[in-house]
Amino acid sequence: MAEFHLAALVSGSWYCLLGHLNSAWPSPMRTPVPVTQYWSFLSSDPNAANRSGTSESYNPIPTYSAEEERQDGKLWRTVVIGEQEHRINMKIIESYMRVISHGGYYSNGVNAIIVFAACFLPDSDREDYHEIMENLFLYVISTLELMVAEDYMIVYLNGATPHRRMPGLGWLKKCYQMIDRRLRKNLKSFIILHPSWFIRTILTVTKPFISTKFSSKIKYVNSLDELHESIPMDCIQIPECIIRLDKELKEAAENSK
Repeated sequence: MAEFHLAALVSGSWYCLLGHLNSAWPSPMRTPVPVTQYWSFLSSDPNAANRSGTSESYNPIPTYSAEEERQDGKLWRTVVIGEQEHRINMKIIESYMRVISHGGYYSNGVNAIIVFAACFLPDSDREDYHEIMENLFLYVISTLELMVAEDYMIVYLNGATPHRRMPGLGWLKKCYQMIDRRLRKNLKSFIILHPSWFIRTILTVTKPFISTKFSSKIKYVNSLDELHESIPMDCIQIPECIIRLDKELKEAAENSK
């Protein structure tokens, strides 16, 4: 009895299929059509598949060339900071990588001069500001570790930097905490050129988070001439906005006499 019902079900299915075919067949005749002709009709009529209920279309998967794969690999850099692996999105910080540079050496060409130019930081009103600063933070720390082998100093170019580009307290605190102990120990001087009330306030607020030794290494310099008296300037690239500001401050000081 079960076999009979199964046969009836299969037979009924075929009649439904052939009935649907008759409604779609381009002919005034409504006679049943052999199944072999039905498959031939589907292959010859590109719209028949849609009429049979299949309406989805599929786009081919785009190919990924070896050159594109190499270019994509260049957009990311893997670094190890504090024994932990991090990935840096190099594309998003491409316009801000000038924030840190090598300024040559001092003390018989042994100790490095690291220049940090705050004027190259991103504007804080950007929608992707936090993502940029997170990746830029990793880039600065990892670059510092590559540049420094022995003792070194940092020259912080603070002038000509609008308030919206000033790094926040949290970012500076995180930088200090993530710097390797070797780098903290080997830092001999932290020179701030053109200090503003904002940067002075920031450093005052962060005193509880930094060591007394680090605080003693901070030195304020008010002009490029004064900086030149302290360190060799041959290899330090000073941004044009810093040079213009220094000239304006010098002229203002002379006019006030």
